[in-house]
Amino acid sequence: MDAAMSEEMFAPHEELELDLLLEAIFRHHHYDFRGYSRGSLQRRLSRAQQRHGCASLSQLQHLLLRDPAVFADLMGFLTIQVSEMFRDPAYFRALREQVVPHLRTYPSLKVWIAGCANGEEFYSLAILFREEGLEDRTIFYCTDISPAALKKAEAGIYDLDRIRQFTENHRLAGGKTSLSDYYTAAYGAAVFDKSLRRRAVFAEHNLASDQVFAEAQLVSSRNVLIYFDRALQDRALGLFGDSLVRGGFLGLGSKETLRFSRHSEGFDDFDEHEKIYRRNLRDMKVVDHAA
Repeated sequence: MDAAMSEEMFAPHEELELDLLLEAIFRHHHYDFRGYSRGSLQRRLSRAQQRHGCASLSQLQHLLLRDPAVFADLMGFLTIQVSEMFRDPAYFRALREQVVPHLRTYPSLKVWIAGCANGEEFYSLAILFREEGLEDRTIFYCTDISPAALKKAEAGIYDLDRIRQFTENHRLAGGKTSLSDYYTAAYGAAVFDKSLRRRAVFAEHNLASDQVFAEAQLVSSRNVLIYFDRALQDRALGLFGDSLVRGGFLGLGSKETLRFSRHSEGFDDFDEHEKIYRRNLRDMKVVDHAA
């Protein structure tokens, strides 16, 4: 999980330029990318430099401090919004078959989808919960650092050519209905039924700087931690742990794990293969998330 161990190295002057750029973003725009994996940032910012004709990160910094449109465009490079509905179907099947029976014991449910990107994971969970009869007792908190991604998530509109893969994933995840029951196709796009969003709250949230805002029975944050360095991974996992009720569930991505985190003792493996963990009944160690 520790992306920093496999990163490409910056030249010393590039490290300094990157530090200054990230600090400028934080101070001027109040978005904190300072704990993101350096290798990932290097690749994304290199593409941003090419797009804006900048020979260096310093030139890119000069532009973004003076032109709000440049920063809005840069956010598209800094935040990864690549997903698909029911991605890794075995994960959603495990939720359906192993986690849902436990969730049924609660009279009301809160689900936090941290890093919801363009909404594919939210719609996957909303459909799964509807099929399992849990939708009406559930509130979904869909958060992301990117306002543009949240707008796309709330709109629920996806290219029609992606639906074949979504449909197959839904089937492999144990879907009990046809995915076509949940969207309308028109003009090359699939528009998902707005009723799926009636129990959803979409909100900006930065795992690098914001705090816990709800007590949840399930936190699903998949393929987000892989873009963080070790310290930020620990901070995010601390937030997830603090947001979960005792006995609540945490789902991570296939390349992510709690094993080397300082919060690992607060969780038990529930389905190790599908990276689903359960907050244990012991008191979690109190940590300073601002550290």
